[in-house]
Amino acid sequence: MNRIFGKKTPEAPAPSMQEAAGRVDGRVGTLDAKIEQIDNELRKYKAQMNAAKGTAKNAIKKRAMATLKRKKMYEAQRDQMAAQSFNIEQTTMAMDTAKDTIEVVGAMKNAAKALKVEHKKLDVDEIMDMQDDLADVMEDMNEINEMMGRSYGEEIDEGDLEAELDGLGFDDEVDLELGDAEPSIPSYLQTAPEAARTEEPAPIEQSVDEYGLPTAPVAV
Repeated sequence: MNRIFGKKTPEAPAPSMQEAAGRVDGRVGTLDAKIEQIDNELRKYKAQMNAAKGTAKNAIKKRAMATLKRKKMYEAQRDQMAAQSFNIEQTTMAMDTAKDTIEVVGAMKNAAKALKVEHKKLDVDEIMDMQDDLADVMEDMNEINEMMGRSYGEEIDEGDLEAELDGLGFDDEVDLELGDAEPSIPSYLQTAPEAARTEEPAPIEQSVDEYGLPTAPVAV
């Protein structure tokens, strides 16, 4: 059968996005090089036109016009290829984003399955019982600490303490509230200041009566 109808030629695999982008970018580079070459030709024609006159100048102008037309054609092709390169780049980015999204979704699904498996290992009632047990243990520990800190010495009667304080001069509640304040001293027991004790007594004026006899002294 293959000898009669011939063997079907296998189709070539479609180019990848990277290969397509490489070919388009190479085409754009080739067109840019041709446009630059045409620009050099146009500069030469311009210099020749400035130096030529008459018929020669018109001939140079026609060649320059044809070269400029060719440049416009290359520029149009270059712009079209550049647009294709941009579209390929956008498509490549979209494909990469889609692949990343698929990977993230797959990872999240696996994490959700693992979380469900681990969650089944937890018993809420068991956790609540454990919390209650811990609370009971802490309460027992507090009672033990309180008992361990209890004093075993002989208890002192508060009446004995009050009697001892009375003997120290704490006769009333005011003295107890004052703390370190000095006790008050009656005025008749207070000592006069040093200046008052060293002051000279006031002189007593001596007067006489009409008969020249001294009268009773009068203190000033």
